[in-house]
Parts: sequence; C-alpha cells; structure tokens
Amino acid sequence: MTDTFKHSLIPGAYLLPTPAGAFKAVSESGNNRLRDFLVALLKQNGQAEVNDINLCQWSGFSTPQEAHEFTLRLQTLGWIQITHQPYPIPTGPLQKALPTLLPALTRDGKILLADTQGFYLHSHGFPHEAAEEISALSADIANMHARRAGLINRNLGLSGSAWALTNAAGHSQLGFWPLFIGPERFVLAIAGSPAFNQPQLVELIFMLHNRFGK
Repeated sequence: MTDTFKHSLIPGAYLLPTPAGAFKAVSESGNNRLRDFLVALLKQNGQAEVNDINLCQWSGFSTPQEAHEFTLRLQTLGWIQITHQPYPIPTGPLQKALPTLLPALTRDGKILLADTQGFYLHSHGFPHEAAEEISALSADIANMHARRAGLINRNLGLSGSAWALTNAAGHSQLGFWPLFIGPERFVLAIAGSPAFNQPQLVELIFMLHNRFGK
C-alpha cells in the first residue's frame, strides 16, 4: 500500500462509489462483503465520513486496521474514491432529475429507465410506442434471467445479468442492464453502447437508492 493511499484515508475525508462501484453495488442481487460495503456508502447519501467506527461498520471487519486495509484495497481496484467534502446528491423529485441524468449515460442518444412491472419512468430518444414495448421487453428479459441465473452461473461461470440484442459483429444494438435497488428491480435499456463512466450514473443510483432502497 503506498503512502499516498495511507494518508488519503484520514478522518474528515469522505468515501464515494466510483461509477464502476455504484454500478457494482446494484448490478446484481444478493449479499457479499464488497456489495454490502458499497450499498452502505449509498445509504450515507453522499456523506460517508471516514472514521474507524464507520469503516468497521460498513466493511464488517472488527478491527480498524482490517477495515482500513479493505477500504484502501477497494480504492486501488477502482470501486471507491476519496473526497475532501460531502458529495452533493441532487435533491428534488426523481422524475425531474431523470431528463438530465439519463442522456449522459448513452452514446447514441436513446435510453430509458423501466421499473419491475415493465413501465418506463423516463425515456430519452425513443418514440413513446417504442419505449412502451422496450420497457415491457425489459421486464420479460429480467424475469427470464432470474429464472435461469443459477444455471448460467453454475454451468457457464457467467455472473453478469445484462442482456443485449447484437448485430453480426457482436456489437450491442439494444442492451438491458438491471439495477437492483432494495426490493425493487429497475432496468436501463440503451441503444448502442452505454456511457456508464459518468458521475450521472453515481447520482442516478444514489437517487434511486434514496427513494426505493431504504
């Protein structure tokens, strides 16, 4: 562990999932130490302050040394980032934030967010009729994956839960990425390639978790 990493994890600093970490926290159901830690950060709503008590509670380790080493390992792997002040999570109704957040997550300008029942909360770039059909399809695909996930994971060794319609070259033309927030399951449907390495993904997942995950 480098001195830079050691000195960055000090009282008064704050932890925030990276876009990769935020997606990791909600891209699958179930519990493990990594996912539990990331979900614990989401529960802090951008104000996950570093101290020994918090790190032990979030990581599940009993000693501060173990908790610090685990946290710094996650930083090295790119799951979390360290900031010097709380992160300002957008406030206000989710429906008002989605028109700003969703377009930043697509390169082709077509994206929607659907709920468990297959209704879309917001669509950008898709005609209304297409958005309705894609939303319904997203629920069908997610339900099918839930039924077959054990077989896929056990026999094929695949742990992903996203599905895509591809062209002959194997490039995604329409992809479906489930987001598991508390008891709810949402799906991002995106035409072409996603642009998930954006702060808007972190903000979207924070807002969804604040609304549905507690």
